[in-house]
Amino acid sequence: MDASLIIKDIQAKKFAHLYFLHGEEPYFIDLITEALLQNVLEEHERDFNQTILYGKDADSLALQSDLKAYPMMAERRLVILKEAQDFKQLEALEAYTEAPSTTTIFVVCYKHKTFDARKKLLKNFARNGLVFKSDKIRDYQLADWIARYVKSVGIQINGKATMLLAEFLGADLGRITNEIEKLRIVLGANTAITEQHIEQHIGISKDYNIFELVNAVAQKKTDKAFKIVQYFEYNPKAGELVVIVPALFKYFSQLMRVHFTPNKTREGIASSISVHPFVAGELLANRQFYDPKKIAVIIALLHQYDLKAKGVGNSQMTSAALLKEMIFQILYA
Repeated sequence: MDASLIIKDIQAKKFAHLYFLHGEEPYFIDLITEALLQNVLEEHERDFNQTILYGKDADSLALQSDLKAYPMMAERRLVILKEAQDFKQLEALEAYTEAPSTTTIFVVCYKHKTFDARKKLLKNFARNGLVFKSDKIRDYQLADWIARYVKSVGIQINGKATMLLAEFLGADLGRITNEIEKLRIVLGANTAITEQHIEQHIGISKDYNIFELVNAVAQKKTDKAFKIVQYFEYNPKAGELVVIVPALFKYFSQLMRVHFTPNKTREGIASSISVHPFVAGELLANRQFYDPKKIAVIIALLHQYDLKAKGVGNSQMTSAALLKEMIFQILYA
């Protein structure tokens, strides 16, 4: 079930007796947990009927006692076990989950990894409550997710700004939503987020960043590419070689696939190689600059420089010197 549907049920006071929230993406687990905290109990009921425990400190017997306790001056109790991946006695709860209390809502937050679906404990949660698996957003899904999230909070964002956030914040949904919330507060409603806003309020340079370097190389804009390389030489944290090489590898791998994709419309490329339509359009526009033979040479170069960046076969050249040399060889491949 989608996290938004679970939250909708919670807001409508449709509660399960058991919730097992697990997976690699903590953001959705936190969202559902917060919805339960806000909706299960009224504020005046929480002192006596709400218990929050943490896996490292929790005791199995004390936890089970909390789960079986009766509510005081309320319809139900709420017991939340956070950081459950650190709770060594989790499977001791099997007996409780076979016949959970009808007056207790028990929530297990098992973050950063998935729990074994073959275990009886998880099967009990599924049979007598609700299990939610929180998967990581894939790289190719991230830009779409950002665009949908921005729309859901009542503002807009242009394609380039979306790609900047996706490229530099990565699939850290908590950080992305925090930064978007800052922009929403600063800019107000009915404002479209642009790359200028991101530069001003988040600190990602709209002109001198890895995204722009990849674009400059993709379009064979030699002067622009070397200006960005020079900027990185004086601001090493803005563009580290170990991050630039994978970004270029990703781009040229996608470009190679474009050359061999039969449907060369923007929509066809987006669907075939699983990229945002904005990226598909850029790839189509730039494929003229690099044929498959050149791309094969460049991918081999990137492998060499990836090793050099990690110290293999390189004992003297600085990261800045390696970057200059690599970009030169790519542009003139």
